[in-house]
Amino acid sequence: MWGLVAAVAWLFLPWLEILTRIRALRLPKEKQLRPKSPPSSDTFPALSEITREIEDEGFVYVSDAGWDWEDYRQFFRLFYREEDRAQAAICLNEQRDFSFYYLRISSRTKDGTVWTTWNYPLSYGLKLSPAFRINRQRPDRSFWQLDQSHREFLRRNKVDPAEIEPLDEEQIQADIEKDLRDQIAHNIHKGVLKQTAAGDVKYSWRGMIYLWCQFLVDLVRLVVILSGARSRSAIRAHGRDASLRARRRCARIPWRAEDCSPCQCTMRAMFI
Repeated sequence: MWGLVAAVAWLFLPWLEILTRIRALRLPKEKQLRPKSPPSSDTFPALSEITREIEDEGFVYVSDAGWDWEDYRQFFRLFYREEDRAQAAICLNEQRDFSFYYLRISSRTKDGTVWTTWNYPLSYGLKLSPAFRINRQRPDRSFWQLDQSHREFLRRNKVDPAEIEPLDEEQIQADIEKDLRDQIAHNIHKGVLKQTAAGDVKYSWRGMIYLWCQFLVDLVRLVVILSGARSRSAIRAHGRDASLRARRRCARIPWRAEDCSPCQCTMRAMFI
């Protein structure tokens, strides 16, 4: 009986953070990317290794950019491959003593659709704008695996390579800023966010309920991952070098799921 009560109470524990920190949180309506120095090797020790992996797949380094807002920081290392006009990015999200990274490959077609493959490790804290088509992969996938999956994603959806727009450095950053603006506008329209009198945005009551539901999604995903850990250990024993390297690399980022509640993980998902 008491175990059931404790389990139910734990499910609603995120509301403590939602009703305090998240309810008071304010975010800029527009995020303007600026040139940004890369994080230190202590903060992101795998950055150079991942950069080499991306360049090994034919991508060319474009720039480092990011934005800061109070104690939230985002860093993007941007790449471009002329062959198929694909964009790639290393994305690092930081807040206080918490940080995580993910990799993203995007192809933008002339009709405005953004075909994206990523290994974002958490449930997304905002609704994606209608222009996005997401091919989600596991966080332990290497960049080579993401690249192969992205190519298959485009083939499966019959995306005509001739319809993919060519981009330059300035346009890549401008498109990312536009994506962020469109996402904020879409979430205001859907009632997840609302605008404040000062011109910033904050979560509405509907948005706070949405965040709690995302916490439940993360919880289910965590249970599935843990239940499959034993079977995956057998695969690791037979040698999946790319996945193992990716797992070790993830371990060098100062983020561990056991260090923070699933609710806290979901809260960080909105700063993308």
